[in-house]
Amino acid sequence: MAELEIDVQSFDIPRLVTVYPDRSGVRWWAKAWFNNRSDGEAGVEIARQVAFNFLADEIAKDSMLEEYFPDQMRIYHQAIEQTRQQLSSQLGEQQTRASEQQLNL
Repeated sequence: MAELEIDVQSFDIPRLVTVYPDRSGVRWWAKAWFNNRSDGEAGVEIARQVAFNFLADEIAKDSMLEEYFPDQMRIYHQAIEQTRQQLSSQLGEQQTRASEQQLNL
């Protein structure tokens, strides 16, 4: 069981982040959506250079989310870990049952 690796990508929680300027282009904001919710999180003001770096793919999506939406990312990581533990537990139970069935043969 220790060598069993569970692929997090197969049960990942959708998350999206975007950056946008105000009407005058002076102030920039980041906005995030988690788990396909339509309303999203409140916008967070960010530095203009951070916005440009993100738009140029110099800052990864998860890095932006970790920096500007830390509470939501903490919940995201907890949900992923809880799912991983549940899957691991279920797989362990299935392996135990399979071993017991082999012994009963």
